[in-house]
Amino acid sequence: MVRHTAVEVPQGTCYGQTNVPLKETFEEEAAAVKKNLENINFDLVCSSPLSRCRKLAKLCGYGDVLEYHDRLKELHMGDWEMHMWDDLDMTIWKDDWINNPAPNGESFAQMYRRVSSFFDELKEQTAGNVLIFTHGGVISCARVYFDRADIKKTFDLMPQYGEIVEFEY
Repeated sequence: MVRHTAVEVPQGTCYGQTNVPLKETFEEEAAAVKKNLENINFDLVCSSPLSRCRKLAKLCGYGDVLEYHDRLKELHMGDWEMHMWDDLDMTIWKDDWINNPAPNGESFAQMYRRVSSFFDELKEQTAGNVLIFTHGGVISCARVYFDRADIKKTFDLMPQYGEIVEFEY
């Protein structure tokens, strides 16, 4: 799984599923990702349909063989999207951020269920080596799904932009 490269939004912005621009360093960051993937053969390449993932997948040379899946999108932050975290009333999340959604958004538990259903179907396909271009929240869900993290600690393990994280069935 590959997290998209750095985005061009002010530090502390909640951007969730909003299509946001990538930093001017995109081509340099993407070249590093491509280099780390160049000697690996993949049976299946999937991506979130959000522009930050699509653009990275295409620059890495997978545009022609790419499958887009909505279940690989980032957490839908609803009314919080494109607002500064410091300006939000986080009371609902302080009580239970796993099960309580952002207003008009989805909860982490809901996102986990959609990401898990994607992995469950992937297991049935028996596609050998799979490459997925996605988001930090989806990779956090994968860590829980593959028993590499407790759900309560997933956001403490957020991958860096452009980081590649490997999992095995």
